[in-house]
Amino acid sequence: MDTASYHEYHPPGQHPKDSAVAKLYFRHGTMDSAKTLNLLAVAHNYRSQGKRVLLVKPRMDDRFGAASIRSRAGIEAEADLLVDPDSRLDPAFFAGVDCVLVDEAQFLSVHLVEQLRALTRGGPPVICYGLRTDFRTHLFDGSRRLLELADSIEEVKVTCQFCNRKAIFNLRMQADGAAELDGPQVELGGNDRYAPACFGCYGARTGLFPPLAG
Repeated sequence: MDTASYHEYHPPGQHPKDSAVAKLYFRHGTMDSAKTLNLLAVAHNYRSQGKRVLLVKPRMDDRFGAASIRSRAGIEAEADLLVDPDSRLDPAFFAGVDCVLVDEAQFLSVHLVEQLRALTRGGPPVICYGLRTDFRTHLFDGSRRLLELADSIEEVKVTCQFCNRKAIFNLRMQADGAAELDGPQVELGGNDRYAPACFGCYGARTGLFPPLAG
């Protein structure tokens, strides 16, 4: 494991052994599982108690505007910090913050996830919301590192768009509704391009994971 980020931001011996360590959370769900709505609700709860929340999002997610964090229900807020894959977090920027909330965390680089993990040493808790896997069922780099480093991993659940079972995959669709398995891993889109699907419905539409031959 590459520990450069840890030592760069918190050199060995810098913190006393009893220094408070906050938690890193990864709350993952498929498309349309209300992850962003959940994030905005948490932000509202903190702010209603007079606490300071910092909203973070990857700069590349510009579907609703450069700094907008918007749920499909239409509720939105402005991000306090936009990050790029090579961004370097300044600990001073997070001074006095009670909680850091990160939207679309699957798009974070490994380097950024490691910095967020390091931030919890003497800093605020960090709650990341994002997809676990892409439309081909493969982990995003940011999601993989969060699964490796998070104290708490929670699933934001939603039912399959095609039946009533729990959705676990993200189906990318063409204009005619047919499943798509080719193309770049990252392609921003909404309900016209992606649907939450259970294992059975995903397999039936993509042809992946056929039954084992007897």
